[in-house]
Amino acid sequence: MATEERSRHEQQFSLAGKVAVITGAASGIGRAIARRFAASGAVVRILELNLAEAEETCSEIKAADGKATAHSCDVANQEQVKATFAGILDRERVNILVNNAGIAHIGRLETTSEAEFDRIYSVNVKGFYNCMYACIGHMKDNGGGVILNMASVAGSSGLADRFAYSTSKGAVIAMTYSVARDYLPNNIRCNCISPARVHTPFVDGYIKKNFPGKEKEMFEKLSNAQPIGRMAEPDEIAALAHFLCSDEAGFITGTDYPIDGGYFKLHG
Repeated sequence: MATEERSRHEQQFSLAGKVAVITGAASGIGRAIARRFAASGAVVRILELNLAEAEETCSEIKAADGKATAHSCDVANQEQVKATFAGILDRERVNILVNNAGIAHIGRLETTSEAEFDRIYSVNVKGFYNCMYACIGHMKDNGGGVILNMASVAGSSGLADRFAYSTSKGAVIAMTYSVARDYLPNNIRCNCISPARVHTPFVDGYIKKNFPGKEKEMFEKLSNAQPIGRMAEPDEIAALAHFLCSDEAGFITGTDYPIDGGYFKLHG
């Protein structure tokens, strides 16, 4: 392989020189994305309700010679979001926004209260809107950018007892398509990722709380719900996020990417 070509391949998927804002990166998928982006050269800015855990993510990144800061922010509160973004945008150009902060809910229509529905909407839908709203003008004025929204297979498949959550993730997919279409002339790409079940601390906590004494049995049952026979790992989701936010994905916009162990096409 020629020296020039080898050098080009070594630089592929680099995020060097880019600033990435990632919401909800205190644990799980968000933390994996933040660590991977920083390892690829990005400067990471974490927006998180749980500031202490976000600082832990930053400490891990800095220990690996990466760059990251944590910012206390409730993504459901537009004034907080606008103020937090203003502080970041006053100092630097933001190239990448990853909307990852979200909350889960279990229940069907008749068991979902109005308060529960409003809470899911405020974080999973309005939170994504707030962050995109706060930075879209900045991206337009600075030559473009990349927005990646974390959706779910629940947004496009019928999952039992996930009424409010599925509704919110369906909205995320629709928002992604709309933003991608409207900002094509501004060199802003917008995509979303739809994972199936991912092995995160939330899953372990859910099993421990709801199935005491049967943790191993329930873990295997939830794992086998994916045709591939296991849950995804956060780093696997982060790898796809990394690609979609890199220059190598420059021809990709307005796409919902399932990463689901075959669930969507092979389930049942």
